[in-house]
Amino acid sequence: MIDLFQVASPRLICLGLSAYDLTWIVDSLPSSGGKTRALDIHEGGGGMAANASVAAAKLGADVKFWGRAGQDPHGLAMREGLQKLGVDVTQFRLFEGSRSSVSSVIVDRFGDRTIVNFRGLGLPEDPSWLPLAEVESSHAVLADSRWPEGALALFQAAKNYRVPSVLDGDVTEARIFDVLLPFVDYAIFSESGLKGYAAQSSEIEKQLQFARSKGCRVAAVTLGERGVLWVDDEGVHNLPAFPVEAVDTTGAGDVFHGAFVFAIGVRAPVQKAFQLASVVAALKCMHSGGRNGVPNLSTALSVVQNFKEKNE
Repeated sequence: MIDLFQVASPRLICLGLSAYDLTWIVDSLPSSGGKTRALDIHEGGGGMAANASVAAAKLGADVKFWGRAGQDPHGLAMREGLQKLGVDVTQFRLFEGSRSSVSSVIVDRFGDRTIVNFRGLGLPEDPSWLPLAEVESSHAVLADSRWPEGALALFQAAKNYRVPSVLDGDVTEARIFDVLLPFVDYAIFSESGLKGYAAQSSEIEKQLQFARSKGCRVAAVTLGERGVLWVDDEGVHNLPAFPVEAVDTTGAGDVFHGAFVFAIGVRAPVQKAFQLASVVAALKCMHSGGRNGVPNLSTALSVVQNFKEKNE
């Protein structure tokens, strides 16, 4: 078993999107208009930072989720769901008169999916209510880009307190990345998020170098079954994906980020952090739903060890 630990149970903060997911299981993804019969349907909490917080909690972290939703049935269900999964939701605020984010997720028999997301309405942008002093006692923090004002406040506090920070770099406006990256240690992009941000180049390595030039210490991109690629002071690195037969890829990137921030929180070296994140995300893909199938730490580490030995 790999010895990752310098911290027994890391204290983490995850800030950003919580969405309520309606997941439709179909034989094949629709390619045009008309009707498609669903084989099954599931519903429950989702969202990038929210899913990441659940993954980290399942691995054994003490996790706080900071976010916003409406004071509506979806918001109440999301907060209750996170709490049941061991996430501290004290700073998951529900605002009266606002509407929660809701997603429709369509998944085919190969595990591929299409997502239609309503990002919510009337959610206040002002992050002044966040208890940023709590960052000082944290081992690592994570934020996505869906609430940029909150993410910036969190990352600035983390930099001031010298707490490692992780950005989930999904698709967003370039100006948001420009603002956040100078305060981020580890920026981990989706392939589409990185391409949209660094569109002046078609080469992934150059896209990563562009992102890193904006101020982050490490710029990385998750590539699904093609693994993960990252750039740091020592150059370009890659790690192959852990091979599994995917049932549902929903939430795989979120879980990857949650496992990665967990590993950074326990002070794992960067390569080991990526190994753990890759395996945890792959194991999740063997189960339907964005949160189901995330392994406990003992299971994950034993698989990481086997994965490492096969690729050395």
